[in-house]
Amino acid sequence: MVRRNKRAVILVSGGLDSCVAGTIAKCEGYEIYALTIDYGQRHAKEIEAAANVAKALRAKEHKTVQVDLSALGGSALTDPDIEVPTDREAGEMEGEIPVTYVPARNTVFLSIALGYAETIEAQAVFIGANAVDYSGYPDCRPEYIEKFDELAALATKQGVEGKPTKVHAPLIEWTKGRIVQEGLNLKAPIKFTWSCYLGGDKQCGRCDSCRLRLKGFQEAGVEDPVPYE
Repeated sequence: MVRRNKRAVILVSGGLDSCVAGTIAKCEGYEIYALTIDYGQRHAKEIEAAANVAKALRAKEHKTVQVDLSALGGSALTDPDIEVPTDREAGEMEGEIPVTYVPARNTVFLSIALGYAETIEAQAVFIGANAVDYSGYPDCRPEYIEKFDELAALATKQGVEGKPTKVHAPLIEWTKGRIVQEGLNLKAPIKFTWSCYLGGDKQCGRCDSCRLRLKGFQEAGVEDPVPYE
């Protein structure tokens, strides 16, 4: 009897966290099916980065699905009239849910990933959600991932038949420093990633995402391989 390879859908955003999560899946022996959501964000840099990361991970397939969340608005990442905050300290980022939160984004992304997983009979979905060094997003918490995993078992044919797709968030309780260090240890293609909320020629180094990323590299004691303004 020929055993089918383990398959995993990886939500590849182009950023650091999803890159490391995808690398973990690959190191665990999964065949990689990369999924990127073009959700109407401010720029295409992360879409380009996602394609490079998926290629570096030797993904069996890489799909980019368009879901225009900019039609709904409500976020600085989808509405150019809302300013992206810059130069904020860690305490400010932790104070409240920021304007860069995209309403229900991870729920939309995971739902699409779950549908893709069913189509290819994948055993797992990996997402780079993180609840330690993050900007206060409610859909990056462990309890959210746990509940979505329960939904995956209830709401799909595979789940009903006793073969549910498992949702993995391996970085959920890691600091950014650990994410960087583990990524380097596993030879994750970090040099291809883009974390910046803005779409300049180089990463700005000032938005929340850049500052958290730089904090991680500082904690790991290594230099970020990507250029900054």
